[in-house]
Amino acid sequence: MARQTEFATTVTTVTDDTFATEVLASDLPVLVDFTADWCPPCRMIAPVLAALAEEEAGRLRIVTLNVDDNPRTQAAYAVLSMPTLLLFEAGEPVRQLIGARPKLRLRKELGLDG
Repeated sequence: MARQTEFATTVTTVTDDTFATEVLASDLPVLVDFTADWCPPCRMIAPVLAALAEEEAGRLRIVTLNVDDNPRTQAAYAVLSMPTLLLFEAGEPVRQLIGARPKLRLRKELGLDG
């Protein structure tokens, strides 16, 4: 069962079955949030990602993938810690960030400011 999130309108939920279409085939860069319901830092970063998704609409897509429900994608990218953020460009992972962080730091680490 897919979890309901308050940021569902700006952050799309992907699954093992939709990952290739939604992430790898995307024309835009995609930031994937590997998350889990039991992860407090994941809940902390969710509103940060929602705000970033709104600010970067049209330039960057942000999606979330629940690792407990989607083990194939988690294993394929060797994600062991949550939250892990993987930035994909042209279907390839180009940057990995582990752990929650404030929005300004996240923007800087993703190269969105300057």
